[in-house]
Amino acid sequence: MIEKLCKKITKRIQNKMPEIDEERAEIINYGLQLVLGEIPKTFIILLIAYLFGVLKLSILALIFIMPYKTFSGGVHLKTHIGCIIATSLFYIGNAFLSKNIIIGPIFIKYILTAVIWLFSIIMIKLYAPADTEEVPILRKKDRNLKRKLSYITMTLTLICAVIIKDNIISNLLIFGTLLQTISISSFMYKITKCKFGYREYIKLNNIA
Repeated sequence: MIEKLCKKITKRIQNKMPEIDEERAEIINYGLQLVLGEIPKTFIILLIAYLFGVLKLSILALIFIMPYKTFSGGVHLKTHIGCIIATSLFYIGNAFLSKNIIIGPIFIKYILTAVIWLFSIIMIKLYAPADTEEVPILRKKDRNLKRKLSYITMTLTLICAVIIKDNIISNLLIFGTLLQTISISSFMYKITKCKFGYREYIKLNNIA
């Protein structure tokens, strides 16, 4: 339904602005799908979180991980249903884990955080920014900046996780960072049948 509505809106824009070619029209269509699709998706996810009694924690998980996610990227499922399921598992699942798991004694938390930090550093180096075919990040300058900001936001998130004394909030940061790092890996791209936009661009254009 959303796809059809976005196509109609894009077509009307093209009719009024003939200078818009098919490539630009696809970008407009994709942008509209993101905007119109995000609104109902967000309400559905918040409703699910409310029904499971973790609404506040799910919102906090979203807020805490958003900076790292914004710069590092990650898989994007092509269907709205798939996206709702994946996003629910990401944030609501994080809330459940954080609420029910106690990481202790404290030196165990330090070791776990250090391992996740090292793992994330490696994954960022290999894959960030993890873009998609629909929205590829092609400029080298942009890619380098997002990669550097991924290092910074990930590291700051884990530092906060160690400093914060509230066990649940600390867990939200630790598990959220781990889940986000996994989402940029080639493993997740393979099982979700998503493709890295920049890598596909290189293949298609035979760039060394």
